[in-house]
Amino acid sequence: MGHLIEEARMVLPGIQALFGFQTVAVFNDRFADLPFGVQACHMVALALVIVAIALVMMPAAYHRLATPDRVTLHTIKVCSRAICYALAPLAAGLSLDMFVVLYTVTSHAVLGIASAGASFALLIGLWFVYPLHRRRVHGYGATDAGA
Repeated sequence: MGHLIEEARMVLPGIQALFGFQTVAVFNDRFADLPFGVQACHMVALALVIVAIALVMMPAAYHRLATPDRVTLHTIKVCSRAICYALAPLAAGLSLDMFVVLYTVTSHAVLGIASAGASFALLIGLWFVYPLHRRRVHGYGATDAGA
């Protein structure tokens, strides 16, 4: 449980900093000049980062409120999954913001879409595909061995 809380504590400042930068972008004069669809992508990205923050912070709250006097296998699984699940909306949010940034710089939607797709593929590949492949290689399968 200590490792889970420490993982969340290490990831959280980066996500919170990203959230701050995303929020400030709305107040930039150039943001108002962007097409509504691009602005909407940024707002969806902001919402996805909020979901990621909530999931990363959930283990500490869950442990403190649901099982403050003990650490159960169920608590470890719930908390571990919350941190893992946070990576999906974070990858989507980062990718959408990559689209917004590239569109803002180049005014080319296709380039923005390509960069967002490449970013999403990279993040999902490194955060889910490769680790799940290694999990299968090590024989953990779907048994949740090791939670």
